Amino acid sequence: MRILVLSDSHRAGSKALAAAVERHPEAETVIFLGDGAGDFENCFEKLSGRRVYAVCGNNDFYCNYPKKRIILENNIKIYITHGHYEYVKSGLGHLLDSAKAEGCSLALYGHTHRQQADYADSVHLFCPGALMNGEYGVVDITDNGLICIGMKI
Repeated sequence: MRILVLSDSHRAGSKALAAAVERHPEAETVIFLGDGAGDFENCFEKLSGRRVYAVCGNNDFYCNYPKKRIILENNIKIYITHGHYEYVKSGLGHLLDSAKAEGCSLALYGHTHRQQADYADSVHLFCPGALMNGEYGVVDITDNGLICIGMKI
């Protein structure tokens, strides 16, 4: 199973967001990690038939998305956040603690604008980078575990 992970388009990435969505028709789930809610909403017609989740970023003013979400995909519990409430620019310790407290084995975050995949204390931590820089990510859930992959448009 494949999850498409998008973040940080900052109102400059509608085309990049659409390109990422179109490039991965096999992705059953699409997750947007904030900072560009309007861009994401402009692509809703391309998301038909997929499970869609979004959180609000620190630059998503007047956004009604939650600041974090916990979802279950293919029996994997996933912590979804933009990352600013977890202080991810100062390190991933708070994010790791938050994900573990919720019993999650995967934490997805944005905010840093840097693609990064880490594994600590049985939790995968993944930032897909910034769509405004042409970056996004996918997470493959396989029989052998999780694979977090940074992608470029």
